[in-house]
Amino acid sequence: MLLTVIRVALPVPLRQHFDYLLPSTMQVQVGCRVLVPFGKRQLIGIVWQLSPSLTFDHAQLKPVQEVIDNEPVLGETLRQLLSFAADYYHHPLGEVLTAALPALLREGRALNKVASMQYQLSESGFNASADKFKRSAKQLALWQALREGPQAETTLLAQHQRASLTQLLAKQLIRREEQPYQAYQYQGLKQPPLQLSADQALAVTAINQVQQQFRSFLLEGVTGSGKTEVYLQAITPLLQQGKQVLLIVPEIGLTPQTLARFEQRFAVPVLSWHSNQSDTERLACWQQTQSAAAAIVIGTRSALFLPFATLGLIIIDEEHDQSLKQQDGFRYHARDLAIKRASLERCPIVLGSATPSLESLYNCQQQRHMHLSLTERASGQAIPQYQLVDLKQQQLVHGLAGQTLTQIRKQLQLGMQVMLFLNRRGFAAALSCQECGWLTECKRCSAFTTYHKHSRQLVCHHCGATRPVPRQCGSCGSSRLAPVGQGTEQLEEQLQLMFPEVPLTRLDRDSTRRKGSLDQALEQINKHGPRIIIGTQMLAKGHHFPYVTLVVIVDVDGALYSSDFRAPEQLAQLLTQVSGRAGRGSHPGQVLLQTQYPEHALLQDLMQNGYGSFARSALLERQQTRLPPYQHLALFRAESLQSECCQQWLQQVADACSAFPQVQLLGPISSPMERRAGKYRWQLQLYASQRPQLHQALQQLLPQLAQWPLSRKLKWQLDVDAIDLN
Repeated sequence: MLLTVIRVALPVPLRQHFDYLLPSTMQVQVGCRVLVPFGKRQLIGIVWQLSPSLTFDHAQLKPVQEVIDNEPVLGETLRQLLSFAADYYHHPLGEVLTAALPALLREGRALNKVASMQYQLSESGFNASADKFKRSAKQLALWQALREGPQAETTLLAQHQRASLTQLLAKQLIRREEQPYQAYQYQGLKQPPLQLSADQALAVTAINQVQQQFRSFLLEGVTGSGKTEVYLQAITPLLQQGKQVLLIVPEIGLTPQTLARFEQRFAVPVLSWHSNQSDTERLACWQQTQSAAAAIVIGTRSALFLPFATLGLIIIDEEHDQSLKQQDGFRYHARDLAIKRASLERCPIVLGSATPSLESLYNCQQQRHMHLSLTERASGQAIPQYQLVDLKQQQLVHGLAGQTLTQIRKQLQLGMQVMLFLNRRGFAAALSCQECGWLTECKRCSAFTTYHKHSRQLVCHHCGATRPVPRQCGSCGSSRLAPVGQGTEQLEEQLQLMFPEVPLTRLDRDSTRRKGSLDQALEQINKHGPRIIIGTQMLAKGHHFPYVTLVVIVDVDGALYSSDFRAPEQLAQLLTQVSGRAGRGSHPGQVLLQTQYPEHALLQDLMQNGYGSFARSALLERQQTRLPPYQHLALFRAESLQSECCQQWLQQVADACSAFPQVQLLGPISSPMERRAGKYRWQLQLYASQRPQLHQALQQLLPQLAQWPLSRKLKWQLDVDAIDLN
C-alpha cells in the first residue's frame, strides 16, 4: 500500500511540526484539518506540507485517522500571514493556526455544505392577521418582520428570540429552508452621503486612487472630524465592484453603534465579529466571509483572521488603542498584522485615530504611511476649551472642586449633559481601619482590594478574587472601617444626592455586564435633556454624545507619574479622547481637568498646543533615550510561586544574551506589581536598534531555553513589541 508523508501543525506549545502517514485511501490538501494521534490523545491539526523532503523512517510514523475537510479551511494568503505571525512573534505555528479558526472548527465541526437557514411565511402565515398574535407581542413582531420577505436566521436572531421562531414553526405559520451562501449583490445606498469638507474629500480621493494595490494611510482627525464618513465614502466604490471590507474596532462596545451607522448607509450584508457572540454565530460569520456573502465585517482584533474571498480594504479604527494587542497566549498586534495582510492581499489599509500612536507617526516620518489630516470638526464646532482646575488649597465636595460643581450646575440648568470621567470602578479603592490604618489587601496580589458597595464585596481587579466585606479590622479587630479613595459607584451615589432631579447614567464594566445594558445606556444618553454621565475609559472609545457640553476629568494625577515609558503617551491619548466627547453637537464644549499639578509639562503642552505638539516632543524624547519606536523591544516574563526562581531563570537568559552584543538588556527586574494571582513576576527587556538583530538573537535563544531544567519550574512568555510593561 502506497503511503504519503504529510507534515502537520498541531495546537501544542512546541515550536515544531509533526509528520504523519496518509493512507492511500485518503486525499488531502495543504490547509485542511486532519485528526491525528498525539501520545494518548487525538488532536485536530492543519496540514502544512505534503511529502516533506526530510522525514523519519515510515515505520516510526503514525497514520492519519481522519481527513476532515475536502477544501482548505485556511487559504494560501491566510497561511502566509499566519506563518509570518508565528515567525515574527516567535510563537508555535500550530497554536497560531488554531487561534485563527472559530471554536467549532477547532473542535472538528465538518463544513460539508456552506449554507444558511432562511425563514419565510407559509401560506397560512400569509393569510393570518395581526389578531392571531394578540397574546404574544414577540411573535407578532417576528411575523411582521417576515411579511416584508424571507430573512436569514442570523438576521432574525439579532432582533428576535429563537423561542418565537420555534413557536411559529410549530404553528406552521412559517417554514425553514437551507440556502447556500452566495456572493452579495450591491443594492445601492439606503441614505445619501453627507457633504464632505475639503480635508475629508482629499482623504477619500487618496484612498480611492490606490484600489487593488497595497498602500497604508494614517488618517489623523480631531475628535468629531468625521473619520467615519471618510470610511463610508471610501468603501462605496469598492462595494460597487463586489469587494469586501474589514473594519476593526478595539472594543466590543463600539461594534453596535458602528454596525448601525454602516447598515443605515448601505443595502448590503454588514456582519459583526466579537467574543460576546455564540460559537454558532461566529461560525456563520466565518462562512459568509469565506463565500463573499458578507460585504462588510466589523469586529474586534481576531476578525483579522477571517477568510475574506475578495478583500478590498482594511480599516483600523482607533489604531492607537492598547486593546488591539493580545495580552496572553499568542501575543499579536492586530494593527501591525493588518498591515501585513493588506500587503499580501494587495489592498489599501487605513489607520484612523484622533491620537495616533507614536509608532504610526514615526512610520509617517519614514514614508511608510501616507499621512492624511482632518483638522476641523465636521459639525463646524470649535475644539472644546480646556481649563485646569488647581485642587491645591481647595475645599473638595465628594472629590469635586467648587468651580467644577458651579459649571456642572450651569450646564444642567441649560438642559445639557455633563460627563464625569473617573478611571476607577467600584465604590472605593480599599477599606481602611480608622484605629490603626490597616488596609484591605488581596491575599494573592501586591494590590489592595476594591470595595464594591452594591454587591457588598471586596474585589481584586487584578486576579478577580472576591470576598465579603469584613466586619472588623484584620490587624487590631476594630469595627471602624471606612472607604478610602473614590470610584464610579461612590461618585454616582453622591451626585444622585446632589442632583436628585437629574437622570444619571454610569458606564463601566460593572454597570454594562448584562447583555444589552450598554445599548440601553447609550440610547438614554442620546436622548435630549439634562443628564449626568459617569464612566471609566469606556467613555473614551469613540462614542458620539451630541448633547454633552461639559467633560470633567475628576482625577488626572493618577497616571502622571509612572515607571512605564509609554505612560505619558497613553495619558495624553486618554485625556484627548475623553475630552473629545464634549461639544460634538450644535453647542460648544468645555473640558475641566482637576489636578494637584497644573504646572506639569505634559498637561501644559496638551492644553496649549494639543496632541500633535505633545507627540512631536514625545518622539524626540524617545529618540534621545533610545526607546521604541527608535529601538525594537522584546520582553521575557517569568512567573513562579518563588521569586528567586524567576530571578535566576531570567539571569540565565541575560547571561545567554551576552553572545549578542548588539542586544541591550534591562533587568532582570521585578514587575511593577511584583505578585499577582499568587505568583511572583519578573521581567527582562531586550532592546536592539535593528529589528533583524533582535529576531536573530531570539531565534538562537529560544531552543536553548526549552532545554534548561529551570524552565520546567516556572511559567515564562515572550512578548515581541510589548505594549504593557506592568
